[in-house]
Amino acid sequence: MVATSVTLPRVEDTEEFGRELGGLVRGGDLLLLAGPLGAGKTALVRGLADGLGVTGRVSSPTFVIARVHEPSPEGRGVPLVHVDAYRLGGHLDELDDLDLDTDLVDAVVAVEWGEGLAERLSEDHLLIRLERHDNDIRTAHLIPHGSWTTRELPKGPVTA
Repeated sequence: MVATSVTLPRVEDTEEFGRELGGLVRGGDLLLLAGPLGAGKTALVRGLADGLGVTGRVSSPTFVIARVHEPSPEGRGVPLVHVDAYRLGGHLDELDDLDLDTDLVDAVVAVEWGEGLAERLSEDHLLIRLERHDNDIRTAHLIPHGSWTTRELPKGPVTA
């Protein structure tokens, strides 16, 4: 397992990083997003959704827990399931109730606050830990597991 870090100076860079990731993922992929409030988890998923070309406005699904974004006609044909596990409080039975393992057949599943809970859905997952620094610059730490260790990872914005 080789971790990679990417510097994301602006929110737009976080979204662009997600867009790049959206061009690399495929149905069945599990992405776990970790980091404190304001670290950029939802911004990354907005970019991911744009890169996949799915329908619907992407916002944090905190109160609905999970939101499905269907592929648009111009998209890549892969749905996105956006989950916010924050309110699950670490309860595995509540995660099971979402039937995410069924979604993992066709969709890309992105789970905010998923570290320590959603890994059990698949040993093949990409953990993205987002860190927000005092100067508002973010760092994404990519930690691949299973088949992700041999796959191409997004490189992020090119900075001069």
